[in-house]
Order: sequence, then C-alpha cells, then structure tokens
Amino acid sequence: MDLTKYKKYFNIKFFLSGFVVVIFYNLVIKSCSEDELPQENKVEIPQQDNYKFGYNFNNYQVVNDTVRSGDSFGVLLEKHQLFYPKIHHIAEKTKEVFDVRRLRIGKPYTVLFSKGAVKTPLVFIYQPNKVEYLVVEFCDSIISSIERKPVKIIEKETFGFIENTLSETMEDQGLPSQLIYDMSDDIYAWTIDFSRLQKGDNFKVIYNQRFVDDSVYAGIESIKAAFFEHKGESFYAFNFMNEESKNNTDYFDENAKSLRKAFLKAPLQFSRISSRYNLKRRIAFYGNRVKPHKGTDFAAPIGTPILATANGTVIESRRKGGNGNYVKIRHNATYSTQYLHMSKRLVKVGDYVKQGDVIGKVGMTGKTAGPHVCYRFWKNGKQVDPFRQKLPDAKALPAYLKPNFEEFIAPLKQQLDSIN
Repeated sequence: MDLTKYKKYFNIKFFLSGFVVVIFYNLVIKSCSEDELPQENKVEIPQQDNYKFGYNFNNYQVVNDTVRSGDSFGVLLEKHQLFYPKIHHIAEKTKEVFDVRRLRIGKPYTVLFSKGAVKTPLVFIYQPNKVEYLVVEFCDSIISSIERKPVKIIEKETFGFIENTLSETMEDQGLPSQLIYDMSDDIYAWTIDFSRLQKGDNFKVIYNQRFVDDSVYAGIESIKAAFFEHKGESFYAFNFMNEESKNNTDYFDENAKSLRKAFLKAPLQFSRISSRYNLKRRIAFYGNRVKPHKGTDFAAPIGTPILATANGTVIESRRKGGNGNYVKIRHNATYSTQYLHMSKRLVKVGDYVKQGDVIGKVGMTGKTAGPHVCYRFWKNGKQVDPFRQKLPDAKALPAYLKPNFEEFIAPLKQQLDSIN
C-alpha cells in the first residue's frame, strides 16, 4: 500500500469532517435566537414606571424645554402642534387658576404627546418654581390646576463670626442667599445697623430648609430662632405666632418684646454710610466753610433699590435743584422721610407705601459726587438725625400670650445657646 496516498486521503477526510462540524454549529446551534431558547431559560425584565407630575412618562412621548425670549403661552402651544381657536379656549380655562401671561424666561416646561405615528399633544406642564407646577390637560376637555410636589422639611443650624460684612461672612460659608436677606431684612432690620458691624460680632441661626424629590433644594421654609451679638450686646429672636395679628408670625426677643420697630435702620440693603448727619460739617471745596449736612448718605451702586423705611403716604415725588430726583413720605403727624438723588422714582404723590416697599433706585441726580441716597428724617417739621431718635416700637405681645411664649422659646433658646 502507498502510505503517502493513504495519509493524503486521511487528511482530506479529517478536514472535511471538521468542516461539516463547523457548518453544523453555525447553521443549527449558533443560529438559535433568544426567542428560540427554551422558555424556562428566558428572563423578562419588566419596564419600570417613570412617574413625574402624576403621569407615567413611559406612556407618552415627552418633550422637555424652557421658556425662551419671545415665548408666550400661545407661541409655546403652537410650537407643539396646537393652534387657534383651541389655544384661546385653553388660555381662558387656565386663567381661573394661573395667569398665562406670567410665564417667565428660563423656567422649565414639559409637553406630553400620545405615542404613535401621529404625535398629539395631551398635557402641558409649567414649573414657575421648584415646588409648584401648572398642569393643563387638553384631551376631551380642558382641565387646569396648580399642584405642589411633596416637600421635605429639614432643620439646620449654623453660626459664624463677622470678618467684613454679614453677607460676605454667610456667603463664604455657602449659606443660602435667602437666609442672609431674612436675617437682615425680616429679623434684625429694626435693631441692628448692618453697615456698622464690627469684627468679632457673631450669629447663630436655627432654620428650616425645603427639599423636593428628597435632594433638590427649594428655599428656606422659615427661621425658627436666631441670636446676634453686636458690640457685646445680645439680640435673641424667636419666630412666634401672634394670635392678635391675624395669626401672623413675628419675631420677639427673650422678653416677649417685638423686634419690629416703626422705622427701618436704613433705606438700603447692605449699604455703607458715606456721610452722616452733621450740622458743623466743613467742606474744603467751599473754603472750609461750615455747610451743615442734614441727611445721612448711604453709598451704593446706581440702580440699587431704595426702600421706604416705614408705612406712609407719598407727599412729594419730583426733581428739584441739588436734590435731583427725590421722594418724600409722610408717616404720621410727627414723622416724614425724604430720599434724594434717585436715578428713577417708582411712586407718585398720593401713593400709600408699606415699610420695605421699593420707592426708587439709587442714582446721581442733582448735586452729588457719587452714587448714593441722601436719607433725610423729619420730626415735627424739622430735619433731625434718625440715629439719635428714640423711635416707637411695634405693638408688644399681649400679656395673656406670654406664658405660651415662654414655654415655646425655652427649648429653642437652649438649642441656640448650645450651638458652638
């Protein structure tokens, strides 16, 4: 026998056998798809629900966007395949719960469409803030409502030592800006002149923060209690419900005395005094002659809001000589205030304004070397220094509420005192 021929035959046979096995594997075994595998080995993963705003987003085609410049309610709906007169009907129905003219640039909105070849808009959702949202359904009938996301309230504590200003100190600690304004405007605006803080002054605060979706910060709910040490003097503040003021809360010190006074300390937020009331002021430009300064100047950038320091009626709103644009407010038979050098006046004669209302903007009109507001304070028709006046307090807490107040503040005061 020819062994060479035999080997050749054997190699060809072996090769063909292997080739057949590979073909069989590819055609039979490898070609089994998941659907052809035995059912007991197949694992189905159900689609998880995706609920937002009360809707399962899995059931819709979803478009998320934000309101842009030039967008109106009608423009937005038209962009998403809704047209007049239906837009008009939707706007009229929605007016009962929300003024659609109040859409704001940068705020998010969502449109839910039906699934399928033809996209039909079914729901419009607009979020004016992190907690509330407007829902408008326009399926068989038009339904609109304002809803609120579930809010979680978390109590926080903080403290700090003043290095420069209150705002800089709190911002350096990463504290919410709303907390800064609430401290300076709502609580201590009547008792502490924040333009004259000293290094070493310190504060402690107990406050509640709001969170939606467990982690999204949604602002300050309330300040429960605060402590401020200024020039070695302690100022406590406790947020207490005053039943005699239509169940509104207000801030009282540890002796149940209201922190709210008839006049704010200053007509600007976070400003500095550049020139004080001084009847003996001498100015080098005028040959060092005495030229009395009967106002208090608060320096601030042009456009800074000017606040009414107390409730009252506007008796003058005009531009005149060195005063420039100014507003004068009569508060009662004894007191009036005047605000000079405005870039813009925002009230007119006869308007009634409340304490803290914006009445104008800081400017440089009239005779002035830089942007500021000259704040003038009148008592019985005579200009006086507001910082030397003993101004009236707000209505005190009624005596019958004091036992409840003392019981209420006891744990809060202990908590404040223990913050280090």
